[in-house]
Amino acid sequence: MQKYVCDVCGYVYDPAVGDPDNGIEPGTAFEDLPEDWACPLCDVSKDMFSETDE
Repeated sequence: MQKYVCDVCGYVYDPAVGDPDNGIEPGTAFEDLPEDWACPLCDVSKDMFSETDE
């Protein structure tokens, strides 16, 4: 699955890891994140993320 990086702070959302601190299970694709999900580091919305090859 594709990883996404926050354009503001550089946080990388890795679907294999998810975001367990915010209730997002491992294996959750970025596209399947809730619309109100925000970057756990800087709190910007999903539209501030870009695909990454990392």
